[in-house]
Amino acid sequence: MDNRTDTEASSFLSLFAALSYGIASMAMVFINKAILMEYSHSMTLLTLQQVATAALIHFGRRSGYTKARRLDMTTAKKLLPVSLFYNANVAFALASLKGVNIPMYIAIKRLTPLAVLIAGCFSGKGRPTAQVTLSVLLTAAGVVIAALGDFSFDLFGYSMALTSVFFQTMYLVLVEKSGGEDGLSSIEIMFYNSFLSLPFLLFLIIATGEFPNSLSILFAKSNSLYFLVILVLSLVMGIVLNFTMFLCTIVNSALTTTIVGVLKGVGSTTLGFVLLGGVQVHALNVTGLVINTTGGVWYSYAKYQQKKNKPPRLEFDVEAHRK
Repeated sequence: MDNRTDTEASSFLSLFAALSYGIASMAMVFINKAILMEYSHSMTLLTLQQVATAALIHFGRRSGYTKARRLDMTTAKKLLPVSLFYNANVAFALASLKGVNIPMYIAIKRLTPLAVLIAGCFSGKGRPTAQVTLSVLLTAAGVVIAALGDFSFDLFGYSMALTSVFFQTMYLVLVEKSGGEDGLSSIEIMFYNSFLSLPFLLFLIIATGEFPNSLSILFAKSNSLYFLVILVLSLVMGIVLNFTMFLCTIVNSALTTTIVGVLKGVGSTTLGFVLLGGVQVHALNVTGLVINTTGGVWYSYAKYQQKKNKPPRLEFDVEAHRK
């Protein structure tokens, strides 16, 4: 009876983590679009999000609202690669947008699940089941077919986007490993990531020339209530997005997180067609999206069956503890 209860609780937590990340990630797309239309300094926004995250967790720990452990330099050194890969992913993603249109950017980023699958094989995690492999390949095939409907090649942009996929894969795999081996919670990983990101981000906003002009514009726009509302919403949702992403990666796996991201992209694209309008839909786009979604649903079913057939664990998913 206890084993059945543990299994149901584990399945519920896994589903909650995946759904929360998907909803937060989809909402963040539209919130980012709204804030960037008013304030284009994206690296400064990211820096503000990381400052808000670190401060919130620190004061939450001091007040007793969170059980996050104190900052430990040994752990910080272990998680430094996670932070570097995270920020490198963001930096290369932003650079890719200078040469790649939004639909193609989303399509390239959707290749991350395939990259995570390959990385898992090389890291000694073991071969995934046939259903998991085929579903991820089907998802990637849907990306390629959808991309053919709007294909404009830019070597620099594609190189930056593919490099971003590599860094995103690396930090997700490292987050999964850190949560499983070091016993770190999603809040603790989020705190370390924010703390370690700040020096890197401060260097970037100075090196790119955003600072101090971005700060002056921020203060000038603070007189607008609308701007303040979407700025606060952006900061809050940035914290929620990072928390749900790390939670989903630890409770489920890095591959699950990327598949949820793929399905989020499908949802965002569909909502964009419906809400924004004015977008020409090609048969290849629709076909690719259908194949992409089918692959994502198939993967979800395969992982559910795989989890149901495994013995329950007290904390995290078995997959997150494999070395």
